[in-house]
Amino acid sequence: MGSLLLRGMIAGLIAGILAFGFAKVFGEPQVDRAIGFEEQVAKAKGEPEEPEIVSRDVQASIGLFTGVAVVGTAMGGLFALAFAFVNGRVTHLSPRTTTVIIALLGFIAIYLVPNLKYPANPPSVGSPDTIGYRTQLYFGMIVFSLAALAIAISAARQFATNLGAWNGASIGIGIYIVLTSLAGYMLPSINEVPEGFPADLLWKFRVASFGIQTILWAAMGIIFGILLERLSAKPAR
Repeated sequence: MGSLLLRGMIAGLIAGILAFGFAKVFGEPQVDRAIGFEEQVAKAKGEPEEPEIVSRDVQASIGLFTGVAVVGTAMGGLFALAFAFVNGRVTHLSPRTTTVIIALLGFIAIYLVPNLKYPANPPSVGSPDTIGYRTQLYFGMIVFSLAALAIAISAARQFATNLGAWNGASIGIGIYIVLTSLAGYMLPSINEVPEGFPADLLWKFRVASFGIQTILWAAMGIIFGILLERLSAKPAR
């Protein structure tokens, strides 16, 4: 188990480094533009300039790298635990195929579906007074999505016994879509985009956020699968 966990953390770290490169090139310019917009609005209102506790250069370099690397490593460890639970119990596929499936389902349940309800926002979007409330709603959507995924997988396995794998999988997908749609409908919507905020900036920031998460999950699944196959491979005589 220790060897499995270590390989998961290594895969997560490498995935985090790749995601950092993408975020540095495509995400940071949008953050700079959003901060510039925020400063212009504050200046127009006559508000005093806030003291900079950590310089922008540090935030965009070592700060960003540290955050992404730590998150990637932690996610890699959790990914390894998920593989250990799923492998041999839920699926009997090869390690590489199993890791790719886990990465795909994790990306959908933890990022994609919650992000459809509460998309990522750049600085200056969102009231500071509601940040706690918005955070609770976002993590609540993640919990609903994961619970719906667990129910869908359980239902798919049961229906697959009598109706076949493809029919069971189709029913499971349908159940997941229905449950997450109901959760998204029941949870309140949040729209705190300030007046005059550039629409293209908001779009580019959200596309960059989507790219970062896609690279993180895809790289983690692929790299972890490769490390697992090397672990299980026997040396040639």
